[in-house]
Amino acid sequence: MQSATRLTLLLCAAWAAALLYGEMGAYWASYLACSWPSSSSSSSPPNNHVKVAVVADPQLMDSTSLGLPSSSVALQAAEFYTDLNMRRSFQSTILPFKPDVVLFLGDHFDGGPYMSDEEWQESLFRFKHIFSLNEQRTKPQIPVYYLSGNHDIGYSAFHSVHPEVLSRYEKEFGPRNYQFSAGKVDFVVVDAQTLDGAKKSKERSSSWEFIKTLSPGNASNPKVLLTHIPLYRPDNSPCGPHRSSPIINQRVSYAALDQGIAYQNYLTKETSDLLLSLLKPAMIMTNAQSSTPLLLGQLQSTLGTISWQQGNLYPSFMLLSAGPKVSQNSTDLEHEVVTNLCFLPKQTHIYVWYICQFVVTILLLVFWPTNGLSSLPYMNTFVSFMRSVGAELLSRTKEKDDEEDGEYDMIFDAEGSMHLVKKVVAKTPSASSDSRPTGRGSVVARATAGKHQLEPDSSSIHVDMGSEMTSEDGGKLARGSKSRVRKVLQRLFRVIQSIVVIAALNVPLYMMLLFKDWIDR
Repeated sequence: MQSATRLTLLLCAAWAAALLYGEMGAYWASYLACSWPSSSSSSSPPNNHVKVAVVADPQLMDSTSLGLPSSSVALQAAEFYTDLNMRRSFQSTILPFKPDVVLFLGDHFDGGPYMSDEEWQESLFRFKHIFSLNEQRTKPQIPVYYLSGNHDIGYSAFHSVHPEVLSRYEKEFGPRNYQFSAGKVDFVVVDAQTLDGAKKSKERSSSWEFIKTLSPGNASNPKVLLTHIPLYRPDNSPCGPHRSSPIINQRVSYAALDQGIAYQNYLTKETSDLLLSLLKPAMIMTNAQSSTPLLLGQLQSTLGTISWQQGNLYPSFMLLSAGPKVSQNSTDLEHEVVTNLCFLPKQTHIYVWYICQFVVTILLLVFWPTNGLSSLPYMNTFVSFMRSVGAELLSRTKEKDDEEDGEYDMIFDAEGSMHLVKKVVAKTPSASSDSRPTGRGSVVARATAGKHQLEPDSSSIHVDMGSEMTSEDGGKLARGSKSRVRKVLQRLFRVIQSIVVIAALNVPLYMMLLFKDWIDR
């Protein structure tokens, strides 16, 4: 019974450690593993850089994500755990870096264009809750900028039928085409979903008019182009080391009656070349999980989703430092814009670990020996061997200590040389434990229990064996079956008892870790 108790306490400690790391420590580890980027050759101190935290693709789950009704328990559970993971990532990993600017690269929602106004408002409330935009502890002076994505407003073909999705987005997140500055760097935000739209489309015209107003000759600061859809690149181009698919080729679907794009995963080559020629950006930043140099020398820096439920095993965010430029019209990004891609906890791996640990817990409770490991074959031999080794080492150490602690006499020989001779200590004989004095005499009483042992009664043995031989086979089987059933029930009771103890100690801990990050502060 003591062995089962020790096993239960050990499993309780293992579960507590796993929960503390999986629900809290993993996020601290991600924070400690990352830092703000800086250029070793830059003459400007790091304090002069503007620190920008970049987040991409939250894609909050909704009724369009899994094809489940909004009242479904499965959908609500998926929403809760996905939202909680992103909230922890933002609060425990991103905000502790104390950014000066927060930038979202689009796809705030999953089914934004297809949700009703009521569902859209509910998702908007969740978005603000996840990223602490409703909390008092968020500094009001930290500006937040947003980039529209196809999961927020759809593509140009959808705009021609449902223009209200654009006004609904702009009412909450601001204009879709604009420019802001951080340090000595200008960030140009472009609604890429409208760039390849129908030629007579109002949305396409307004986006290109905004781009043409940003003539590179009228600005002295380098530009960073922010576009949700990546710029064109040839088919079979590598996607980088942090994407599950090695290559993603161009896919474009056009709507009927020349209404624009119904779907695209890259901008067309004509649109990409025109963007580069008009803006001449020093860097292009998108939300895809790849990184590819462009033809004109610019670097396309790309970022993966922050959400683990999008099939991304390596959720991430980016830290960007925008510092003062070295010279006018310089495009030396080493001095002006430096980035660092930071990875968040692999939430899928954490949940897989929980499942494996649960299976191991059940197996240990079911198959753990009643008398502990000592009842296993060869275990006693191993323990005896280890004890003998320990006793041998201990005895050698004791002899060495006795030699070091002994007393010595100095003796001089005939030639005058001195020698150290160890003293002989007379040992007092100890009284034998087998003898004890009785009265005044010298009589000694010794143990003679072996001579007075009772001889076995052969007749009783004969009767027992006879009764055993005369018992019926059915009676023996019944008694053996009852004994096995009793052992199984005892083992089952012990397993249930241990599970109850483990749950009683760790479920409250798990609930506390869950809701400490979920409640507004």
